[in-house]
Amino acid sequence: MRLAKPLLIFMACFSFLLAEKLDSNTGLKVDVGLSEVKQNCTVCHSAAFIIEGRGNRQEWKETIVWMQKTQGLWELDPKTEDLILTYLAKNYPQVATSSRRPLLTKDKLPK
Repeated sequence: MRLAKPLLIFMACFSFLLAEKLDSNTGLKVDVGLSEVKQNCTVCHSAAFIIEGRGNRQEWKETIVWMQKTQGLWELDPKTEDLILTYLAKNYPQVATSSRRPLLTKDKLPK
């Protein structure tokens, strides 16, 4: 019990270190790959699409391919694409509360 109070004070003082840092312009999480996302994604659309979109790496890849085919997104070099996909999958993964349904497995796709 004697340690409880100092421990709580210590935790309260340093809890800010656990908080995620957000980019002041976009509201996106600050992490490796953010600059590539800003240079290639938010030049065309709001960061809200990313924050609300959520997906695993494959779903983000499919979104990029769709944007390249239909929305005028340019080809990304492999390094840039990998940085973007890693950033998105890590920071904006699909979550159980996501409104996006999971991808269909091959056996459920139309033939």
